[in-house]
Amino acid sequence: MPGSSSPLHVWWARRSPAGGAAVMATGIVSVGLLLAGHAVLSRIALGVACAAWLGFAAAFAARLVFERERWAAEAETPGALTAVAGTAVLGTRFSLLGRQVLAEALLALAAVLWPVLLAPVVRHWGRRMPGTAFMGCVATQALAVSAAVLADATSTAWLAHTALVLFWLGLLFYALALARFDPRQVVEGAGDQWIAGGALAISALAGARLIAADSPHLYLWSDDDRDVLRTVTVALLVLDLACYAVLLFAEAARPRPGYDVRRWSTVFPMGMTAAATLSVGATVGIPWLRGPGVVLVWISVAAWLAAVVGAITSTARR
Repeated sequence: MPGSSSPLHVWWARRSPAGGAAVMATGIVSVGLLLAGHAVLSRIALGVACAAWLGFAAAFAARLVFERERWAAEAETPGALTAVAGTAVLGTRFSLLGRQVLAEALLALAAVLWPVLLAPVVRHWGRRMPGTAFMGCVATQALAVSAAVLADATSTAWLAHTALVLFWLGLLFYALALARFDPRQVVEGAGDQWIAGGALAISALAGARLIAADSPHLYLWSDDDRDVLRTVTVALLVLDLACYAVLLFAEAARPRPGYDVRRWSTVFPMGMTAAATLSVGATVGIPWLRGPGVVLVWISVAAWLAAVVGAITSTARR
């Protein structure tokens, strides 16, 4: 393989673990479309996300078996955590589809991968990092969202309590990553700077799902707990929307045209912000958020289509 120059082998050699963000982006676009009331388009996006996940899962397993050294080197990069987040996002979508057994299997797989990949990533954190520094938060909150949605669907209290622990742990990872994030990436980043906002968005979504998981027959949170969750969730959404505006302004002020695989890390936060806006609005009783949320869904769909065209064009040129 190393000496071959066939298109397949060239693609294999250049494949980056950060490409797993394509699964995350497509999966959350599917969730956003569902929340916006477009079930058919949502299922189409889910099919694409499943195909992408199978491709990356096969590559992940093949690297582990045949290219151990490269697998170990890639496992130390934050992009490796896209395997956890992408798997958990798919689990969330299947739970919303009513496929709870499959959702449980995906959540279990993501939970197994989480400590295996998180530990080497955290050990190799440095100073002045790009937006991928926030992947620790994203992966943790993706587990929290999936667990909370499953807890709601199956009335499982321990899953909800586990999701709550992951929620607070994810916020801790965000604070640690923020201390290492290079602010210059806002105007210089190739796309992954958006994860700074995406991590806030998925945290807000996790908070909304934790609130929604409570019910009269499954008493989870006291009034004080619920008030804290509501306040923190709304604050996270406000911060996310502010971050979204800043990043969008930075893109307009300093355009970065051309396709880069890290642009999938732009699509994911856009889709996650849309899903978080719709979920928070419905959960905490702010109905006027639905209008902006639907608009944000279509913006994320447009960004997803642009990334797809860019990926196809880039592959064709190679």
